[in-house]
Amino acid sequence: MVYRVLVTDPLDQQGVDAFAAHPEIELRLEPGMKPDELARVIGEYDALVIRSGTKVTAETLKNPGKLRVIGRAGIGVDNIDVAAATARGIVVMNTPGGNNVTTAEHAITLMLAVARFIPQADASLRAGKWERTKFTGTEVCNKTLGVIGLGNIGRIVAERAQGLRMRVIGYDPFVTPEAAAKLGVELVALDDLYARADFISVHVPMTSETKGLIGAAAFAKMKKGVRIVNAARGGIVDEAALHDAIVGGKVAGAALDVFAAEPPSKDHPLLALPQVVVTPHLGAATNEAQINVAIAIAEQITNFLLRGEVQAAVNMPSVSAEMLQLLRPHLLLGEKLGSLLAQLSTEPPSAIAVEYAGTVAELDIRPVTIAVLRGFLSRFIADVNYVNAPALARERGIAVKEARADQPTNFVNSIKVRMTRGSGTQVVEGAVFGANILRLVRIDDFYMEAVPEGYVLMLNNRDVPGVVGRVGSLLGQHGINIAGLELGREKAGGMAISFVHVDEAVPESVLAELRRSPDIVTAQLLRL
Repeated sequence: MVYRVLVTDPLDQQGVDAFAAHPEIELRLEPGMKPDELARVIGEYDALVIRSGTKVTAETLKNPGKLRVIGRAGIGVDNIDVAAATARGIVVMNTPGGNNVTTAEHAITLMLAVARFIPQADASLRAGKWERTKFTGTEVCNKTLGVIGLGNIGRIVAERAQGLRMRVIGYDPFVTPEAAAKLGVELVALDDLYARADFISVHVPMTSETKGLIGAAAFAKMKKGVRIVNAARGGIVDEAALHDAIVGGKVAGAALDVFAAEPPSKDHPLLALPQVVVTPHLGAATNEAQINVAIAIAEQITNFLLRGEVQAAVNMPSVSAEMLQLLRPHLLLGEKLGSLLAQLSTEPPSAIAVEYAGTVAELDIRPVTIAVLRGFLSRFIADVNYVNAPALARERGIAVKEARADQPTNFVNSIKVRMTRGSGTQVVEGAVFGANILRLVRIDDFYMEAVPEGYVLMLNNRDVPGVVGRVGSLLGQHGINIAGLELGREKAGGMAISFVHVDEAVPESVLAELRRSPDIVTAQLLRL
């Protein structure tokens, strides 16, 4: 049997050769293929290989035909609609680790360049000038580097910075102080990092929580003369706020490899500032990295097509097709429970325990446990998949336990996740009804039957008359539509929990207004 593979972005020759070594693989190289043509022909191929140039949208996958796998030669999969691929049973693979060192080295290079005005001095000399005093820089030795995000790349940056005799402090809400200490990094609160760091380097994923993370409020908390490095994702640093902070003298300089819109417009305000060093998304652009990811994705795609092996999949575990069909709703529920715990938690956990009851306990539960970890860690770490989630949890000092319940429960299939942290424990539980109906049935001591989907306004409130009506009126005043409502309570007149499904994100100003209500203890927006 011959398997057809379409490649729509440039791929290193060694990756092409790795495919060509298998006569069962028919390779078509079409870098730069237009989106409409890709959507038209994609169903004719068993596999699609891309890098960052190709966008795979839900429209692209509308008629997937025989497509079984999409391979991303690189880490980020933000140019792939993973949810749409998953819904159509298409495996999405990336190559984690292939360019970690390269990206970390680029961040260090940017930091040194902005500290010593390297690009500016180079341009000046090439223009026939000799401006030594104009480009007087600063040493990094004995300076404090604040690393936001201690994932794979952030850890390498911290290690390299220590080699430059920098003091390294770090912020990562789900790394324990003990795990950070093993890296030689002092774990601090984010505001403390802002106040102490001479250089700040960002290494977090681009999510709704991290978008604009470093904005005007963050710059106000930083020391005067700080320098900012972003080789992660555009949009994490608020570019307008950064411009104002540089012009206002709070920030001495910035080095950016990524922008919210790429490429940035020629008249982008940051490009006009002499204190800013920029590169065109070169974090992974080394010969070694391109060779590594090309060979890796060729081997992964080949092993999948020829032997059914699933490696580094971001949306599916390494199990047989038959078992995957049985596990699919439990995998989805596990990810949602993990994501919910991550959004409820304010402290790094020391342990996560997953307990299975009912018929799911008779299946291979390990992939579901990994799904819980993936849902939990994905809120804070980029590119978590079914391969690296257990290792990422271990690196953060999180002990993972799983068990099959030895007592009957109220549900045919249920998954209970217990998180242990410094201030105590937190429990969430979900159940699968029928073939694929998912419900959230417990948060701590509150029982309910809630749909874990979309935007949810979660309220902890006193169980008194009128609360729901006042919430509905307030949301209506702000043009926010309620799509559904589920309630749970301890006892009549005690505390209650409300799950208010809304069609769009609730602004922080509205949440603050809700919290001022005398009967509402907490108000939080969840995304499930």
